Amino acid sequence: MGETMRAALFDRYGPPEVLYEGRVPKPVAGPGEVLVRVHAVSVNGGEVHGRAGRVRLVTDLTQRGFPKRMGLDFAGEVVALGAGVNGPAVGDRVWGVLGRSTFGSAAEYVAVRPRRIALAPAGLDPVQAVTLPAGTTAITALRDKARLRAGERLLVRGAAGGVGSVAVQLGRAFGAHVTGLAGARNLDFVRDLGADEVFDYRTTGPGDLGRFDVVLDTAGTASGAYRRLLRPGGRMVAIAFDVDRLAASLSYIAASAVFGPRRVRFFSGDPTHRLFADLTRYVESGAVRPVVDTVFPLADIAGAHRALEAGGVRGKHVVRVL
Repeated sequence: MGETMRAALFDRYGPPEVLYEGRVPKPVAGPGEVLVRVHAVSVNGGEVHGRAGRVRLVTDLTQRGFPKRMGLDFAGEVVALGAGVNGPAVGDRVWGVLGRSTFGSAAEYVAVRPRRIALAPAGLDPVQAVTLPAGTTAITALRDKARLRAGERLLVRGAAGGVGSVAVQLGRAFGAHVTGLAGARNLDFVRDLGADEVFDYRTTGPGDLGRFDVVLDTAGTASGAYRRLLRPGGRMVAIAFDVDRLAASLSYIAASAVFGPRRVRFFSGDPTHRLFADLTRYVESGAVRPVVDTVFPLADIAGAHRALEAGGVRGKHVVRVL
């Protein structure tokens, strides 16, 4: 075996305790690739589902056999360039995301295509920076899918989480009236992000919220009840679905996109360089700021997953690799 590196691994589907720090071959920068020394990664809901085996039909296609890897996003430093790479330079501080449903960034190094990375925003350290790649999903949802306009009413479900916390900030920047749903302990936090109104999702039902032009659903449950809050011509963007009722959720989204004036748009984030560059501009303008909840070492990747599953996250849980 050649040179190896530390990485987060698991040998079977199960609870957070199946995760451990092990060693795998260190990648090299092949033709058209960039080798990044990873400083930090964040923990995402998709990884939790992948580790638990809830979406194994997808993950078994992208990672055959065990041990399997963890990690979707990363912040770090370019350390080598493969043949034919133009643009990035050795020493650049970058952030990025692996391809859709491709895990493996929770490791000391990743080899990626240049379109998967962008220069990290000035003034942020890697732990802060890695909380924000999920913001590319918020940009796509609000700007590109919903076409949110100034003066419209926006409801964000999961307003304290990784995508939701950025969506609240973007909604304010776009001139919308922002209502956030979050847990009781996070209400003041979401209000500080810029929400005009904040409600405890445990005690406030859909019928208590009024009508909206755009609903951003990061939860994926009870979607029909929240779709009914849309005004005629309203748009609901779903970035999550109920994994325990997958077929029903996808059928509902497909039908609502065809029939009626209140449509649901669902998408799975797959950001490239352009979206990261857009996000960098929002961050450097002051419209979006990072939110770090808790920082874990790579050796405690299981603890990071436990924390996310416990709920109540503010922004992102981060795993420090370097």
